[in-house]
Amino acid sequence: MISGRDKGKRGIISARIGIDLALVDGINMVKKHRKPNPSKNEPGGIVQKEMPIHISNLAIFNPESNAKDSILIKTSEDGKKIRIFRSSKAQIGVSKK
Repeated sequence: MISGRDKGKRGIISARIGIDLALVDGINMVKKHRKPNPSKNEPGGIVQKEMPIHISNLAIFNPESNAKDSILIKTSEDGKKIRIFRSSKAQIGVSKK
């Protein structure tokens, strides 16, 4: 997260909602008051759940620099598009062994 109540926290995007919203695990948690529903056997009470966040408030994390980073999209020799960290020029999603 780069802004908002949970600024500085990190999580994994679990779902995308529409074009500009995303659900992130453990981020933007709110308490909702729920009525009991006896026909579905659901108890009432206060439930914590994740709410969607606008994607402009999210950034990709670079483990090499241990900070947020932006990305470049380049085309490889075989014609595939690859994502590259702007600061370190390392390819995203490829582990070094």
